[in-house]
Amino acid sequence: MSIVVTGATGALGRLVVEQLLATVPASGIAAVVRDEAKAAPLAARGIELRVADYDRPESLKDAFRAGDRVLLVSGSEVGRRVPQHTAVIDAAKAAGVAQLAYTGVLGGPDADFQLAAEHKVTEQLILDSGLPHTFLRNGWYTENYTANLAPVLEHGAVVANAGDGRVASATRADYAAAAAAVLTGEGHIGAVYELSGDVAWSFAEYAATVAAATGKEIEYKNVPAAVHQEILVGAGLPEGFAAILVDVDEAIERGLLAATSGDLARLIGRPTTPLAETVAAAVATA
Repeated sequence: MSIVVTGATGALGRLVVEQLLATVPASGIAAVVRDEAKAAPLAARGIELRVADYDRPESLKDAFRAGDRVLLVSGSEVGRRVPQHTAVIDAAKAAGVAQLAYTGVLGGPDADFQLAAEHKVTEQLILDSGLPHTFLRNGWYTENYTANLAPVLEHGAVVANAGDGRVASATRADYAAAAAAVLTGEGHIGAVYELSGDVAWSFAEYAATVAAATGKEIEYKNVPAAVHQEILVGAGLPEGFAAILVDVDEAIERGLLAATSGDLARLIGRPTTPLAETVAAAVATA
């Protein structure tokens, strides 16, 4: 039996592996990766590599073993995730894994924005499979914002169409720690965790936090959805992806990413990382 992390070289997966290595011998961890060369550093640390691709179901037949505890890190390609996740679920069921944990979206069935649709379908597929499962409904990553500070600093503005909506974000490392806790602990089968930061912040507060960290004047510009769409496309984003981001902001305005259940802090045994700390770290490396 191994603890298996899919997408192990991705932004979230690699952090989960790091968290696991703090308590689990490398020999007890397996990494499902598409690119063996990219995963060479994991192999060098004694982690078993299982090369497979969400888009090639036949490659997944050897990705899992009976009794494995598996983390299905959701695919990053919007519009392709349902068939990709279906392939993983089918392979996990055929192998007889002991647990399939899935990184979904905060709110689960109640999340009515576009980006949540494939997550909701995936959760139902897992339920229909009969696999022992755990749903990790991740809220927003703080890095979704702090990784894009350059235009904020250039223009002195945080631009969104979220009104006074609030975001209970946490860092990827916070969510990774929760996944590791679920994979290594007991009592999580059948559990549904609504994971989010301890404190929900508004975009005006985010702008003020960036201003405090940089010493620059930063304002929050709330713009109509159509205007925000034009701005994002003008900045080089594909129209479809820009539309998804605009839709998320509308969901934020409706309060769908503001929930603070406390599940994340309870799983990781500490408070979630404060917004100001993540902003300061991003500013230091900008």
